[in-house]
Amino acid sequence: MKPFSAISAGLLVLSLLGISTRPATAFAAVANSDAAEQDPAGFGPLDPTPPTGLTPQQIIEKFAARESVFNQARQNYTFRQSVKVDTISEDTGRVDGEYQQVTDITFNREGKREEHVVFAPQNTLERVMMSPADFKDIEQRLPFVLTTEDLPQYDITYLGRQKVDELDTYVFSTGPKVLEKNKRYFQGKVWVDQQDFQIVLINGKSVPDDKRKGHEDLSPPFTTYYEQVDGKYWFPTYTKAEGNLHFAGGSGYMSQDVHLRTVVKYSDYKQFHATSRIIYNGEDITNNKAPEEKDKQPQPTAPPK
Repeated sequence: MKPFSAISAGLLVLSLLGISTRPATAFAAVANSDAAEQDPAGFGPLDPTPPTGLTPQQIIEKFAARESVFNQARQNYTFRQSVKVDTISEDTGRVDGEYQQVTDITFNREGKREEHVVFAPQNTLERVMMSPADFKDIEQRLPFVLTTEDLPQYDITYLGRQKVDELDTYVFSTGPKVLEKNKRYFQGKVWVDQQDFQIVLINGKSVPDDKRKGHEDLSPPFTTYYEQVDGKYWFPTYTKAEGNLHFAGGSGYMSQDVHLRTVVKYSDYKQFHATSRIIYNGEDITNNKAPEEKDKQPQPTAPPK
């Protein structure tokens, strides 16, 4: 998120890309990266003792492999995505600028993925403008997937086991090993379901922020909730990001603090039925369930709207 230039704020017109919506059915709200320990609502105590039956590394490899399968399968689903970005006045506590867009992610007759904007009211953001990094975060990091292919980029530490609503989860701390230029990463915590070995909750932020004066591009911490769809995979359904962003100013930009809140919803997931197949590691997984998949999981409680 970038501040508006004090010189050209009146002339800027945002050309914003679209995203997707679903009323979330997920966990109790998490305000920050330590919220699971601080807020007892929906969260049991964190048990730091080693897991039984599997080592932490085996769990990491198992859920990363499952995430790889899910990542391939998700490319074969249509869905609706909505995004709402609000700036909040510190004086009144009310919204003083807003961007919204609702987009349907579909396929054409040739099976090619397409995006169709179905709702886009006038943008009224005045204190900030969305950057390309914001849109990439919405597409790639807010609905975070940690695949086998991603593992070499991350340091992952086992923190313990925790009950979240009705789910038994493993909790891991995750962050990039090296910050490569022009690349963004997730840094925070992930909760992995002990039965399905798939991510069901994440809490953290995208890193790194660009803090150079006149080039600042900042983002708040966020929480993403997942819901089981089709009795197979845990899909992202709701993300909330909120925080105070401090822009130091310089080079034509004002120094300011901006209270920002972003809500992204993903809904109406439907598998696209065509002649194409989903192949992973040489195996057709189009309609297959994972070997470890058992009965349908209980659904956690909904986060606040």
